[in-house]
Amino acid sequence: MPRNRDDTLDQLRRDGAFDVVVVGGGINGIGVYRELSLQGLRVLLVERNDFCSGCSAAPSRMIHGGLRYLENGEFDLVWESLRERDALLVNAPHMVRPLPTTIPIGRIFSGLMNGAAGFLGLSSRPASRGALPIKIGLMLYDWTTRHRRLMPKHRFRKAAETMRLWPALSPRLRFSATYHDAWISYPERLGVELVLDTARLAPGSLALNHAEIARSGDGFTVTDRPTGAVLPVTARVIVNATGAWLDEALASLSDQGEAAEPFISGTKGSHLILDCPALHQALHGHMIFFENDDGRVCILFPYLGKVLAGSTDIRVDRADRVRCEPEERDYILEAVREVFPGVAVSADDVVYSYSGIRPLPRSDQAFTGRISRGHSVRPMGGLIPQFCMIGGKWTTFRAFAEQTADVVLAELGRPRLTDTIGLPIGGGAGFPKNPADLVAELAGRGIAWQRAAWLADAYGTRARDVLDFCLARSDDVPLAAGGVITAAEIVFLTRSEWAVRLEDMLLRRTPLSIRGDVSMAIIAAAAAAMAGELGWDDQRRAGEIDDFVRDLADYHGVSREMLQRRDEDGRQG
Repeated sequence: MPRNRDDTLDQLRRDGAFDVVVVGGGINGIGVYRELSLQGLRVLLVERNDFCSGCSAAPSRMIHGGLRYLENGEFDLVWESLRERDALLVNAPHMVRPLPTTIPIGRIFSGLMNGAAGFLGLSSRPASRGALPIKIGLMLYDWTTRHRRLMPKHRFRKAAETMRLWPALSPRLRFSATYHDAWISYPERLGVELVLDTARLAPGSLALNHAEIARSGDGFTVTDRPTGAVLPVTARVIVNATGAWLDEALASLSDQGEAAEPFISGTKGSHLILDCPALHQALHGHMIFFENDDGRVCILFPYLGKVLAGSTDIRVDRADRVRCEPEERDYILEAVREVFPGVAVSADDVVYSYSGIRPLPRSDQAFTGRISRGHSVRPMGGLIPQFCMIGGKWTTFRAFAEQTADVVLAELGRPRLTDTIGLPIGGGAGFPKNPADLVAELAGRGIAWQRAAWLADAYGTRARDVLDFCLARSDDVPLAAGGVITAAEIVFLTRSEWAVRLEDMLLRRTPLSIRGDVSMAIIAAAAAAMAGELGWDDQRRAGEIDDFVRDLADYHGVSREMLQRRDEDGRQG
């Protein structure tokens, strides 16, 4: 059993001296925490909320090379993204899987000059892409991966063949093109697995969520929010990996005050999860990657039995928690209707929504799609040097972490000891080529096939440890009738994965909320399991439930009435 959060606090009390403190426990912060720890440094990761709870919890859930980045001339970013995509397919096959992606095309030559116009500053918003520029882009995509090809080359289809495969698509299309990228099932869980791997491989390093860090003389103090404990910490270097909050954190951690100009210029991206069987069937197992009328790229793909649709791309003035507003929901739904005019889709099909701020580099581009998705490290002076991680995206988190680690190692005069591009992640270690083999092994221990499939899907080869724990307990019963997640599993996750709040469990350690499965009964059962493990009294347990139900309504479009209706549907089923 991995050490729990109490063990982390105990170690921090005994020894608060670190080579590096990483501030921000999103995917980039976790990535550089792992990277530096594996180079022999003692590293502390501090996250003020939960791991991967900010922007890292709100991606499009694509692991991709960035086909449209070619139009911006970001060839190095595309090469890097495709390399990292392929590495994740190998290192985390339990969560990152190939995704056939089809582009419906209505024109032939349109968009040929998009890249040149953008480069010369002649046009901010690109023209709709036609068949020829898409063909050129996909040829470059294939060429980039020619030496390590893991997936098929692209192919073009004429309208008749396209409509035969996707009869619900708009009849206005003239061609379609299919290529392969990848998708990630549980991005927040992958972040936690990286933290778990680091605890195993570099036990001197520590990661703490729900904690605040502040300057204190020549050092810092870390305040543990659940207990109120205030612990002194020293560091030789600070890595600022706070994403959209980077400028705010820079000012509070530095002894030199604010930077002359902000580094981050964020945009807001919102997504919907749709329970629409007709749309799910119409996708034919593919992601549909298309342009809306305003030139923004939209996506639709099958996700955990539902359909993920997105996204918006709206400038934001300051970092804050955001939600999908009604006008954004309507924008996405209208885009879906345009590409699939024969499928009835409405707001009633939305079972969950989410939104986050993309921490992009500061830019004066009028069209947000022109803002680079690249990343850079900005060193800042001071008594304790601070390195700011600017930009980045989910796919390239390891490469960004490697780049940042090399800068920090140079500052500290330390050599690189190991490379992480081939390092398996969590339950991806030893994962079988045929996942059904692991499912059969788990089911052979006396559990239902559906539960075995869930465990293999969520934990990979770590499923064996989860099942060992659960089968030894008397509370290994489903949270709700017909469900596959049990109270014992909730206890396992609470004990071993730093879950502190009910929302940690139901939003990030499990996919119950995003799949549209969470109900009042499930919320109550999960809260009871966590209460027994964490020592919550009745008042605290009720408060956790109230906070989570309010959070679902305020930020995810799931009302109390929807939760109660799911209970009623479950009883009738």
